[in-house]
Amino acid sequence: MSKNKAMKDFINISDFTSADLAQLLDLAIADKKLFRAGALPKTLQNKTLAMIFEKPSLRTRVSFETAMSQLGGHAIYLTQADIGLGKREPVKDIARVLGRICDGIMARTFSHDMVVELAAHSPRPVINGLTDWSHPCQAMADLMTVQETFSSLKGRTMVFIGDGNNVARSLGFACAKLGMKFILSSPEGYELDEASSQAMLEMSPESYRLERQPMVAVKHADAIYTDTWVSMGQEQERAKRLSDLSEFQINAKLLSAAPRHAIVLHCLPAYRDHEITDEAFELHAATIMEEAENRLHFQRTLLNVLLADS
Repeated sequence: MSKNKAMKDFINISDFTSADLAQLLDLAIADKKLFRAGALPKTLQNKTLAMIFEKPSLRTRVSFETAMSQLGGHAIYLTQADIGLGKREPVKDIARVLGRICDGIMARTFSHDMVVELAAHSPRPVINGLTDWSHPCQAMADLMTVQETFSSLKGRTMVFIGDGNNVARSLGFACAKLGMKFILSSPEGYELDEASSQAMLEMSPESYRLERQPMVAVKHADAIYTDTWVSMGQEQERAKRLSDLSEFQINAKLLSAAPRHAIVLHCLPAYRDHEITDEAFELHAATIMEEAENRLHFQRTLLNVLLADS
């Protein structure tokens, strides 16, 4: 895949064309096969990725660091204590410094605006590793898993049960771009913002629907998705969230209303017997762990596309 010169960074799914996203997925699946065959070239030798973390991480850190190593490059782990992002130093100065010394920046922050500002001032590519607004790498790894399972995405239905959060937003945009239907089943007050849902409908009029009843939502699902009900930074809302979302659990009863071929996805970490029962999780654990592994495979391809010629 040739780098889209107009797209230096990977910040939001909505920034990319349908063709860009489809090509990235196809290439990631092909690269995964090459990697497993021991034939993937080391295209990022002597390249360095700066990784900024305001939030702790398992999959994001390990997958990006491993991907750089597998491509022959190196990753540097930087916490807020190390660099004082936006406090000890302005974001724009950090972006300029890292953009001169390193070949790319991956940032996992609370504020989406912070990643946008990094990209605005860095001369090198910036990748959104997660913000409170979007999680594009996760969404692409999720759809990579769906594509591997069903061979194609067009016409498939993704049902997201629970909180209409950053993951739901990125998935909704990805589905709209790639010919899938996206159904969000959330209680009142937990749906996506109006601007995001309208933008999805403008991309594809049949792409988005809000369904308050989970049993109805999953009736024609190909993939059923959930995420934690209490994300980092929402701990003070824990009791209210657990109460409000208690009827939106993935469990045996809900799965009995879905087609037999439907897969279950979770971006992890999973809190058993809150958003998903242990029984439902373990029944679909093989797919969920493939989804987690696909963070590595998609991001490795993304790094190659963005950094190889930078």
